[in-house]
Amino acid sequence: MHFVLADGGASGGSMFNLHTEAFRDRKLFRSGISVAVLAALILLLFAAESYADNQVMGEVQFEGATKVERDSGVWIDGQYLGYLKELKGGKKVMLLPGEHEVSVRQAGFENFVRKIVVEPGQKQMLRVAMVKSAGWFTPSPSATATLKLTVQPNRAAVFLDDRYIGHVGEFGGKFHSMEIAAGKHRIKVELPGYRTFETEVNLLAGQKSEVKTDLVKGSINQNDAMVKQVAQATPNPR
Repeated sequence: MHFVLADGGASGGSMFNLHTEAFRDRKLFRSGISVAVLAALILLLFAAESYADNQVMGEVQFEGATKVERDSGVWIDGQYLGYLKELKGGKKVMLLPGEHEVSVRQAGFENFVRKIVVEPGQKQMLRVAMVKSAGWFTPSPSATATLKLTVQPNRAAVFLDDRYIGHVGEFGGKFHSMEIAAGKHRIKVELPGYRTFETEVNLLAGQKSEVKTDLVKGSINQNDAMVKQVAQATPNPR
């Protein structure tokens, strides 16, 4: 009898453990469902908020047929945003409804300037076509020097003697540099949200030089007027 009672007691303990584990599993399962539901609600909330934002703002997309257009700098309402081919995804352009002025610039080309009207919650495509500047002057190779820029972020705008000539990525790395007339020049590198970097170079014909720096974070109010300038012609770098 004692053995039977002992066996029965062991069996009862096992059943109790099984019930306890099942109860614990059900609790964990319910907790998992609760977390999943909560996560889904948060995602829906963010999606709804994003949707609401998109109903207020309008998106402007850019298309350029050649590398010239895709590497050109983009200003909207006088504010530099970046170069054309990068303005998508996380850098897509969202604007408040109303009229805006878009200016696209590249050294050696006439400024591409358009007035656009942005509608709430709508996308529009702006196709950019750059036209060569008739007065563009290319100095003789025997009278030029080579300057390379190694600057981060490399999407920053570059100004030579106060004239926009491109973004940093066009003048750095292993295969890129700029050919400029020998002599003294002022270099400015600017990007909204960073302090303006400015330096002066004095190069001899045939000389090779490099400017290296990392832009320092700062307020957009600390940018020089170059990245906020109104549309104007880009003359020859001399």
